[in-house]
Amino acid sequence: MSLQKQATPRASLSRLDAISIMVGIVIGIGIFRFPSLVASNVPDEATFIAIWVIGGAITLVGALVYAELAAAYPSTGGEYHFLTRAFGQPTGFMFAWARISVIQTGAIAVVAFVFGDYAQQIVPLGTFGPSIYAGAAVAALTAVNLVGTYEGKNTQHLFTGLTVLAILAVVVTGFASPGAVSPPTTPAETAGGAIGLALLFVLFTYGGWNEAAYLSAELRDVRRDMIRVLVLGTGAIVVVYVLINLAYLYVLGIDGVRGSEAVAADLMRNVLGESGAVALSLIICCTALSTLNATIFTGARVYHALGEDLTALRGIGAWSGGGNNPRNALLLQGVIALGLVTYGAVTRSGIQALVEYTFPVFWLFLLLVGVSYVVLRYREPRRERPFRAPLYPLTPIIFILTCGYLLYSTAMYSGLGAVVGIAVLLLGLPLLFLLRMKQAVSAAE
Repeated sequence: MSLQKQATPRASLSRLDAISIMVGIVIGIGIFRFPSLVASNVPDEATFIAIWVIGGAITLVGALVYAELAAAYPSTGGEYHFLTRAFGQPTGFMFAWARISVIQTGAIAVVAFVFGDYAQQIVPLGTFGPSIYAGAAVAALTAVNLVGTYEGKNTQHLFTGLTVLAILAVVVTGFASPGAVSPPTTPAETAGGAIGLALLFVLFTYGGWNEAAYLSAELRDVRRDMIRVLVLGTGAIVVVYVLINLAYLYVLGIDGVRGSEAVAADLMRNVLGESGAVALSLIICCTALSTLNATIFTGARVYHALGEDLTALRGIGAWSGGGNNPRNALLLQGVIALGLVTYGAVTRSGIQALVEYTFPVFWLFLLLVGVSYVVLRYREPRRERPFRAPLYPLTPIIFILTCGYLLYSTAMYSGLGAVVGIAVLLLGLPLLFLLRMKQAVSAAE
């Protein structure tokens, strides 16, 4: 047995670092894809903007729940730690397995493909160009994060800054134009019947805010900063989303947004011509890289906590003292993500198959985190909680019901990919059994 002291996470992240990572994850591809789908399911402009504000409010409710959990139970394991404490190690392990095999790696592959699609518009590389770009982005950003936390967080500052500036450029370009150039073409009554579906797309676009919980053990002042990171980060995202959607309406009108398959591209094309479309491709490349880097950065943190509980997996979650990061977990995550990129490349539906593969499992575990909040409040009433979510128990009830609705919706709208994702999740059960047997044998020896 080695007597060398095992490296542990250092509190090296500032509040700005964490907000940058959180904003980088959330402000991603959805804001360029989903506004037209939202507009197609609401009756008018006022409802269109209101649904984005409502989605932001629901996201803030989730952020308040996570702020209390992360401040009371700071850990690099994030949701793994909350679920294990509330329901036991088997539930925690199943979440960790889902994260490495479905949730996080699937999200990495999806974002990498979006980057590849738009990079292909700028510099084409042939039929498999998007896949080549996607794989290269995953490999390159995994390598940056392997070097160390300092390099990973500084890369994130750069990408997040470029993303926010690029989106603000779209907003300014939109409002600097003469205004809506497209006359109404779609009767308003065709868009009035599916507010719930519109909210589903909005909440997809806000997805990823929960990743900040994985940074709690690395924040310099977790008791104060985690609350501010989640609340300020969520607030900044809501403001940016409302502004860019107002710009869409100002230039295209509600019917122009409804009829667009690439709403930001159409905005830029209407104002600046084809050069605007090229500029948009660069914007989305920056956004996708920002989301990709932040997702890689936070994704591997959970395995450090898992390795502390299951000695058979300690090598995977081992913390590198030199880089202040979980190096082996980053490598494993990168390899699996590259495998999913390959899967997407050979699948006809590509990104759609990967989204269907990922989202039902994601909302299942987010629902369980909401339930764990109530369980831990009841079971550990004397636990020191530097922050308490207001309006308890209404706050967690809203969060749990929202997650339940999204789990149902994604399961109903997903196809074969959802079945594959759930099947992969269930493979974690025999794996857990084998690992616990191995741990029991090792303990007996």
